[in-house]
Amino acid sequence: MGRIITFRDLFGLIKDKASLSKAALLSKPSATTLHFAVLRATTHSPPSPPDDRHISSLLLVGDGSRASASSLITALMDRLHRTGNCIVALKCLLIIHHIIKRGPFILQDQLSIFPTSGGYNYLKLSSFRDGATPATFALSAWVRWYARYLETLLSTSRVLGYFLCSSSSTTVKENHDRRISSFLNVDLIKDVDSLVTSIEEICRAPDSLLIEDNLLVKEIQGLLCNDYLSAVNEILLRLGELKERLSCLSFGDSVELACALKRLGDCKERLSELYVMEKPSIEMLWGLVGELRDGVGVLKVYRDAGNLVSRDKSSESARFESSVLKTGNSVRFQSGRFGANRFSDFLELNLL
Repeated sequence: MGRIITFRDLFGLIKDKASLSKAALLSKPSATTLHFAVLRATTHSPPSPPDDRHISSLLLVGDGSRASASSLITALMDRLHRTGNCIVALKCLLIIHHIIKRGPFILQDQLSIFPTSGGYNYLKLSSFRDGATPATFALSAWVRWYARYLETLLSTSRVLGYFLCSSSSTTVKENHDRRISSFLNVDLIKDVDSLVTSIEEICRAPDSLLIEDNLLVKEIQGLLCNDYLSAVNEILLRLGELKERLSCLSFGDSVELACALKRLGDCKERLSELYVMEKPSIEMLWGLVGELRDGVGVLKVYRDAGNLVSRDKSSESARFESSVLKTGNSVRFQSGRFGANRFSDFLELNLL
């Protein structure tokens, strides 16, 4: 897929040129710049990641004003939703990922509230199919999964109060790190639960045997590896604090924590398959997860008429199931773009 060897590739180039010409003729001067920037970064060919110069140009254009940032996000989403080409779709999703990782705050903010009517970033690609060839059909699975992962990443960022893995949120993150000891147990566990959800989604990445040499997939895998390491550091920070409070956790908190730890432990084998690397932070994480799971197991009792009674196994199972459902429903997509108790801090640190 590196050269133009099919009619489909040639037709893609013609469509790119037609789109650029249409944008030049019909758009206002300010909008033309935005459309050009999006189209140049998301061409049908070559089937490789967007040129970093084009990504940098997009980030620069979107940093001008709130209006320009909003228009850029709208243009990018229009490009994403109107294409049936897996190469174009993956390039659009990669740009969204780069906005999350290194985009200016104003552009990230507009991304986090798109569409404006709902406040959520539903990328709506669950039915995407490009069946032109076996390779494009395989890449379609990556389009669907990658969109779902980015939605999960944005959801996790709303819970944390800052964009996970983002260089633009460094100041906010450092402030939260300093204040972690002042967080309520419920907030710490909520953070851990949401971070584990992101890691679970990474583990659902499709098989890449048919497209193992695809440059777009390799770029995505590299970004995911960095996201995984960032999530590990965030979880470590919170589990370390929870370890200090273990004896003070309520029964409800201990059950919520046990559920999150079990889900994280279930990801270990898949993560070791995806990322073969030795990092002290990863070793520390699995060691801490084991310690906390043992510690939480000791606390699985509840008070009945003033006495501590061993928990009935069937009741415990029901409580765990209820806990999982409750956690999933309350954390996945919040009503605000960020956690209410952290939103003011987020704006204060980023808008000064």
